[in-house]
Amino acid sequence: MEIGIRRLTAAIAGALLVLVLAGCHAAAAPVPKTAAPVALPPLSQLDPVADPRSVQGPSTVVIGPPSLMPPAEAPTPTLPVTVRSHDGAAVRDVRVEDTSRIIALSLSGTTAELVHALGFGDRLVGRDVSTELPETSGLPVVTKKGHTIDAEAVLSLQPTLVLTDGSIGPTDVVLQLRDAGIPVVTVPRAIDPESTAQAIREIAGALGVASSADGLIQRLRTAIDEKGAEISRLLPKDRERLPRVVFLYVRGSAGVYYLFGKGSGADSLITSVGAIDAATESGWEGERPMTPEALVALDPDVILVMTKGLESAGGIDGLIEAQPSVALTTAGKNRRIIDAADTEIFAGGTRIPDIMDGLARALYAPASLAAGR
Repeated sequence: MEIGIRRLTAAIAGALLVLVLAGCHAAAAPVPKTAAPVALPPLSQLDPVADPRSVQGPSTVVIGPPSLMPPAEAPTPTLPVTVRSHDGAAVRDVRVEDTSRIIALSLSGTTAELVHALGFGDRLVGRDVSTELPETSGLPVVTKKGHTIDAEAVLSLQPTLVLTDGSIGPTDVVLQLRDAGIPVVTVPRAIDPESTAQAIREIAGALGVASSADGLIQRLRTAIDEKGAEISRLLPKDRERLPRVVFLYVRGSAGVYYLFGKGSGADSLITSVGAIDAATESGWEGERPMTPEALVALDPDVILVMTKGLESAGGIDGLIEAQPSVALTTAGKNRRIIDAADTEIFAGGTRIPDIMDGLARALYAPASLAAGR
């Protein structure tokens, strides 16, 4: 079973996911916080269904407590440091002299989560709407209209370091922060094990604790491997019963319906839990607008969607009304729609094994979860 989650393509990271997701939230109120992680029984205690392809009814992915915890004591930074900031095609040197007041920004909240994982969570002084950490619950939000950086809000907090993965902007706000004399470091977007490892290295470097990176990276890799082994015990013995899943990107209010296939990142997420990505199996490349004919031909057993996307379509009934082809698939006939929180489903960072865990529960032991919608 493939347990690595490959890098999302540039189309998702740069165009589709950021523009569509951020744009659709732009006119709305900030995204409400998701429910706090709940205690879940170990996967080893679950009774998996005999045939995941025949399960009926929806499920919502539930993410448990973090697999990896930050160090009890933060390492002592060695400052000043000069690090490289990757601003699109440009690379610039940034000097960091003080890490006492940090703001970490990203579409998924992963940049702040990695600061937390390295032991610097208590130095965060502001947050984006997606960051949900114990240290940040009372911090002011510095993004407005969903995922747009509010320059005035950032400047008012007098940060000594701003970290961003470039997934939110706009660019002129980032430039404004730099012009104000704030060190702004752009790091890789952490969306899979490989890019997460690189982001950890660069964030640790900017924090002045570069030597802490390797230990965290190794702990994460071990956790992913162990989670893959746990999930393998839930899979049906008859491989013909492995669920065929498609990821459908939905923004019903905007009439946006995209199928994600090979190289999109959704394929790796699905295969990381032992399921079959039906789109990739059929030769579907990347992210393309869904057509009724294509969805019916794929005939998935499960349709995976983002929670906010499903809500924007009016739930399962609204989705079927807008796209009647859904009802012609096995997933539609069984109402087998699995939704996962928008900011978690493709998040990287130290939450990767936890996302794998949540999706595996929804696919193979749905009765162990609270009732879905």
